[in-house]
Amino acid sequence: MLKAMILLARRTDMTPEAFRAWWLDEHAPLAAQLPAVRKIVFNAIDDADDHDGVAELWFDDRQSFDAAYASEIGQRVAADSMAHVRGRTRLFVVEHAIFEHTGVEGDVSGDQASA
Repeated sequence: MLKAMILLARRTDMTPEAFRAWWLDEHAPLAAQLPAVRKIVFNAIDDADDHDGVAELWFDDRQSFDAAYASEIGQRVAADSMAHVRGRTRLFVVEHAIFEHTGVEGDVSGDQASA
C-alpha cells in the first residue's frame, strides 16, 4: 500500500477559513473521484505558519497513484489544488503504526502490540 502525504500552503490572498471551506467543501469531493484511491484523510492545521493542511491518500502502489493523477479527473484535482495554494509538497511514506487503542479492553493494535 502506498500512502501519499501532501503538504498544502494556501494562497496569500486566502484566509484560513476560506482555504478550509474550499478544501473541505469543494476540493474533497473532487479528490474522492480519483481512480483507484483507497482512502483519503484531510488534516486541517490550526495556527500554522508554513502549511494549512496535510492530505493523506492511499493507493495500492505508485503506479496507481501516477495513473490516477494522469487521468482527466486527476488533472482536474491537481489544477484545482494549484489554483488555491501557493505551495504543495508531496511525500510518499511508509506508515509504521505504533499504537492504536481499539476501544476493547486489553486489545491494542500496531507494531507495539508485538513488541
